[in-house]
Amino acid sequence: MKPAGGRLLHRKQAEHGFTLIEVLVALVIVAITLGAGIKAAGALLSNAQRLTEVSEAQWCADNELTELKLAKAYPGIGESTFNCEQLGRSYVGTFQISATPNPNFRRIEARIANESGETMLTLSTILPRY
Repeated sequence: MKPAGGRLLHRKQAEHGFTLIEVLVALVIVAITLGAGIKAAGALLSNAQRLTEVSEAQWCADNELTELKLAKAYPGIGESTFNCEQLGRSYVGTFQISATPNPNFRRIEARIANESGETMLTLSTILPRY
C-alpha cells in the first residue's frame, strides 16, 4: 500500500490467542486441581459418615449403661450382649463386667459394633454397689 507521500506502510500482524501447547498445559493443571478437590470432598464425606456412626454407637452405650445404673442391681462378673438401634441402624453391644480391687465396685467395658462386626466404640465405666 502506497500513501500519497510514496512510502510503503508495513502493518505488522499482531499475534493473538494461545498456542495448542499452552491450552493443553492449562487443561492438565485444571484436571489435576479438580481431581485433588474431588478426593478431598470424598474424604470429608467419609469422615462425616464415620462420625455419625460413632455418635450413634456412643448413644447406644450410654443408654445401656444408664439402664444398668437405674436398675440399681449389682451386676455379676462376666460378659453379656445387647442389641441397639439408632436412627435406623442396628448395633450389637457387649458388656465385659469385671471385678475391681474394691469389692463394692464393678468395672464395665461396653463395646459397640456395627452390623458388619466392626467395633465402633469402646467405653469403660465403674458401677458402684447400691
